[in-house]
Amino acid sequence: MSHTASSTFAPSSGFFSRLMASVDRLLMAWHHISTRNGDVPRFGL
Repeated sequence: MSHTASSTFAPSSGFFSRLMASVDRLLMAWHHISTRNGDVPRFGL
């Protein structure tokens, strides 16, 4: 029998996680548009 334990966590599909995923998609789209236009990327929010 193994002496190590592993656990898996179910992905949470709550409101906050969906909100953060949509903000992440928005920021990534903004980054791709800025890079395509030749703008210097800004770090941070």
